[in-house]
Amino acid sequence: MKKHTLIFAAVVTALCVALAFFVIQLVPRGIAAAAAKKELPIYCVDRTEKIASLSFDAAWGAEDTPTLIRILNEHHVHATFFVVGQWVDKYPDAVKALSDAGNEVMNHSDTHPHMPSLSREAMQAQVSQCDQKIEKITGKKPTLFRPPYGDYNNTVIETLRGMDHDVIQWDVDSLDWKGISADAIQKRVLSKVRPGSIVLFHNAALHTPEALPGIIDSLQKDGYQLVPISQLIYHGAYTIDTQGRQHAVTSSTESSHAADAASTGLF
Repeated sequence: MKKHTLIFAAVVTALCVALAFFVIQLVPRGIAAAAAKKELPIYCVDRTEKIASLSFDAAWGAEDTPTLIRILNEHHVHATFFVVGQWVDKYPDAVKALSDAGNEVMNHSDTHPHMPSLSREAMQAQVSQCDQKIEKITGKKPTLFRPPYGDYNNTVIETLRGMDHDVIQWDVDSLDWKGISADAIQKRVLSKVRPGSIVLFHNAALHTPEALPGIIDSLQKDGYQLVPISQLIYHGAYTIDTQGRQHAVTSSTESSHAADAASTGLF
């Protein structure tokens, strides 16, 4: 009997040791998984009314800028231009013309790097330097940031949030950067725009000036109001769902988006 008791005690001890080892291994992994939640930028906005934004990335040439301003003015539309600091250095008159025409001039970094490859301090320097250059010309400090190449990670989102910048992506890519025809650009954009969409163009793309009037005409005839991104997005408390869609937090929506807040953060 004593032998059986010793064997039983040994087996129980072994099981306890194995269980303790399993718990020790599992708990840190669970904590790490929770801590590593994916932070998302704003790709589009939860809107029921027909409202959307046109955005342009400016990092290279500026020869089309006067034409884009003219087209937007003719259609009584203001857009958001994300400009690189080095572009501001090279084309200060273009930056002033964009702002004077009522368009938003926002931050696209200072030198167009892959932001996730930088330290947090280097990220802050990229943003601050570009902010200063834009504000010196326009008198307005940017509040929006679009990461070069659309490349981001949690540190990028958290760093920009700490600098009071909303990180903006897009849900409609015109693919104008590929040099596709004006007709192809129009068909692609018009087939994908939805209420709350953010459309991506480039200021130096080959066929964008040719495609833009038809896109704006069609959207306006369909009842869309085209506004700068800062007028499209929600400010204050909001959530971002797993698709990158921004939702306002109100008394009626707070409970329905509680899961989003838990997974992506309440801002």
